[in-house]
Amino acid sequence: MGEREHEHVRVAVVGSGFGGLGAAVRLRREGVTDFVVLERASSVGGTWRDNSYPGCRCDVPSHLYSFSFAPNPDWPRAFSGQEHIRAYLEHVTDVFRLRPHIRFDSEVKRMSWNAERLCWDIETSSGSLSADLVVSATGPLSDPKIPDIPGLDSFPGEAFHSARWDHDCDLRGKRVAMVGTGASAAQIVPAIQPEVSHLTLFQRTPPWVMPRVDRNISDAERWLHRQLPFTSQLRRGLLWGIRELQVQAFTKHPKQLGLVEELARRNMARSVKDPALRAKLTPDYRIGCKRILLSSDYYPALAQPNVDVVASGLAEVRGSTLVAADGSEAEVDAIVFGTGFHVTDMPIAERVVGADGRTLAETWKGGMEALRGASAAGFPNWMTIIGPNTGLGNSSMILMIESQLNYLADYVRQLDVLGGRVALDARPDAVRSWNHRVQERMKRTVWNTGGCTSWYLDASGRNTTIWPGTTGEFRRATRRVDLAEYDVLRAPAAVKGIAQEKAGVEA
Repeated sequence: MGEREHEHVRVAVVGSGFGGLGAAVRLRREGVTDFVVLERASSVGGTWRDNSYPGCRCDVPSHLYSFSFAPNPDWPRAFSGQEHIRAYLEHVTDVFRLRPHIRFDSEVKRMSWNAERLCWDIETSSGSLSADLVVSATGPLSDPKIPDIPGLDSFPGEAFHSARWDHDCDLRGKRVAMVGTGASAAQIVPAIQPEVSHLTLFQRTPPWVMPRVDRNISDAERWLHRQLPFTSQLRRGLLWGIRELQVQAFTKHPKQLGLVEELARRNMARSVKDPALRAKLTPDYRIGCKRILLSSDYYPALAQPNVDVVASGLAEVRGSTLVAADGSEAEVDAIVFGTGFHVTDMPIAERVVGADGRTLAETWKGGMEALRGASAAGFPNWMTIIGPNTGLGNSSMILMIESQLNYLADYVRQLDVLGGRVALDARPDAVRSWNHRVQERMKRTVWNTGGCTSWYLDASGRNTTIWPGTTGEFRRATRRVDLAEYDVLRAPAAVKGIAQEKAGVEA
């Protein structure tokens, strides 16, 4: 990007998934056009671009899994597939004319705070630039995690993560191992089971699975939503309201989930007749502690004669032989890892260098924490979308993203009101206070009391991922930026003088 090497912009957005595209739209609505979106890939879509595995779909209803400012009356199914969600994001990019702002193939290598100039110096794979404000929207589900398994490097067949699906690998007629039992595995297993010769599922912990009540959305419904947009809003509101009512069972009264647990057991019993297999698939923790999976074909697939469930994690690879922790072995031709992502140790944190010269990863060594899920102390004018404790266990993340976009909009307004070269740095005491309140509320939730180990927890066992309340509560908490929670930084006089002199020359 030769001519752009020393370019300065007002805002740099990192990532072009829901968070990044939403931030771009909101900035334009606030009258900010001097911004770029830095995207490491060659197209938009984020996790819905990267996850293209067989059977990939969303477990949140379509009309709730979309921006409120960009409703889609033409969703084809109640729960949309990956291809439809990715197409929706491409549509949003075009409708809001975001492409001129997007720098594709521009992976962020390093972002460093320049205290003298009050800006971020950014190095990317396509050049360098600086920005007054950085919005990090890389998302927690962007960097796959493959466990360090002895002997994996010597495996002679194909091995890949579900988020990096190898479409050149034909699994038909092969012996395939599926490692992991999360949301991706629950979709991949039914999709590939009829085609492979044998499927071995390595399961460390069984998930709770509820039926997916999915269906085609009729032409009449779509016509109604196009002609009368308020009907689509009504549908969205109803879906939102139901989930808001469910929150208390997760956050305050986990014992109320016992009825849901019984429904999940009956769901399993309908499809899995073998008592031994049922025993393997029955969780020993409270439903909701780990992510509840929605699938109507996962259990039927596991009950097929060409499937084996190994109730133990993969421990070692010896050539084509996979050895489980319980000593059982399986000969396979290909391995698919559905082993999750770097959620509580996001790699982007290693590339962000704050005011004291430490990386965000070093600052978060004891656990991620950010003021209202957005601002980290010591990292002025840096915000994250889907930051610490903004995840959800039962509703749409788009609701949380839009709340954070409200916060971003007011953040920009506050900078304008303060005037000049100025930055906001979250006060350490404000961050600690916010995080303390969140963690106190977390103590009684099912995610902390349900008796499981989940990807919501960091290495020290602290839940730094989930929001312990309703989406309405979070929206109220992020409606405005409270300047009392920030230190206001201003550029040194010499820098301001140079800037004023430059402005006078240009005038």
